[in-house]
Amino acid sequence: MSRRLHARLRAARFGARAGILALALVSAAAPVAAQSRREMQMMADIRMLQEQTQQMQQQLAAAIEQLSTNLKAISSRQDEQTAQTRKSFADQKLVIDQFATDLRIVRERIDESNVRITTLSQEVEALRLAIPQFTAPPAAAVDPNAPAGVPPAPTDPAATAPQAPPMAPGSPQRMFNTALADFTVGQWSLCIQGFEMYLRSFARTDAADDAQWYIGECHYNDGKFPQAADAYNRVITNFPRGDRVPDAYYKRGVTYTNMKQPDQARESFETVIKLFPDHEMARLAKQQLTRLTQGKPPDE
Repeated sequence: MSRRLHARLRAARFGARAGILALALVSAAAPVAAQSRREMQMMADIRMLQEQTQQMQQQLAAAIEQLSTNLKAISSRQDEQTAQTRKSFADQKLVIDQFATDLRIVRERIDESNVRITTLSQEVEALRLAIPQFTAPPAAAVDPNAPAGVPPAPTDPAATAPQAPPMAPGSPQRMFNTALADFTVGQWSLCIQGFEMYLRSFARTDAADDAQWYIGECHYNDGKFPQAADAYNRVITNFPRGDRVPDAYYKRGVTYTNMKQPDQARESFETVIKLFPDHEMARLAKQQLTRLTQGKPPDE
């Protein structure tokens, strides 16, 4: 009896131990299974993320490729537009250059025409002055008290002879060149007479201011400074738009310096500097002002 009980107790103990061991095994297997499921889930998630990342990379590569294609297209269109713009600018520049050339040619032709018109006007004026103004001989005097049939008394042939026309000037250019030749050889009196005759005959020509200028130069070279100053003044007053005005202001200042009139000289030099700052005479006038301030004689 006791043996049976003892055997049953051992069997019970063994069963208990087996149950405990089984329970322990079950308890140990449960976390392992759970952990395995989590790992599997994580691996699935990682694979899903990898697939999504790969898809995103593919989409990004496609977007970059499309963007590169668009940029190339835009760059190509921009290059074409730039080339067209450059060509347009080049064509416009060519047209402008051609227009400027044509305009320059037209201006040169207009200047040539003006010169020809001026020359022809001078020649016409010279011909007009050269035409002799003949006067008809006076009729014989009739005596109202003379008997009928008696011819009138003859008159003095010298009194009835037509007067000789006044000496007419020749070509304006020839007259100017003759007076200029006298100036070149130092014939001051003949030079002055020639240019004064030119001014009386052709005062409206382009060379009239030059003629007046040379009159002043003749007086200056002859040492007649007051007459020279007066001649230079006539250039300024009678031909204010002539190209000899800066020269006249400057040379008048030099003349006043020689006449020991520094105030008038300084005024002439300052005037040419003020009115014609870019002219060569303005540069010379500045030098003369410096010499005038230093008390030195004018540098001619």
